[in-house]
Amino acid sequence: MTPVLALGVGAVTAAGCVWYVPALVDLRAGADRPASRRLAAAACVTGWATAALTAPLLLVHLPAPLLLAVVVAGATASGTVRTSAIVRRRQEAREAAACWAALDGPPPRARTRREPGATGSDDPGKAGPFGPPPGPDGGGGAMRN
Repeated sequence: MTPVLALGVGAVTAAGCVWYVPALVDLRAGADRPASRRLAAAACVTGWATAALTAPLLLVHLPAPLLLAVVVAGATASGTVRTSAIVRRRQEAREAAACWAALDGPPPRARTRREPGATGSDDPGKAGPFGPPPGPDGGGGAMRN
């Protein structure tokens, strides 16, 4: 049972590269990324490293309490770093809002994920990823002001 469990943890960890590889890129970028994003990336890498460490420990038949201690320590470290990333992100948002308030303008809207079926543009004059809507003459372009 333990080798099968170790294989499963290893496979899930390998498949997790869609999360930890971009996190490694964020960490590698250094000061080019906000501190909150680097902290979130560190939390992601810590969590996946804990999973990667668990697989070989399962193979060496480590006693369950020791294995659980390793997993809990990794999860605690990852959760702590992620929590600090959330706190830092809120501080950055407050700082940005204060800067925009000093400029007498509203802060820009945060990017959100689009709902299914939404067009690729927020501009009503654009039809999304397939180009502009037909113009008033039925041609292939919208009128410009």
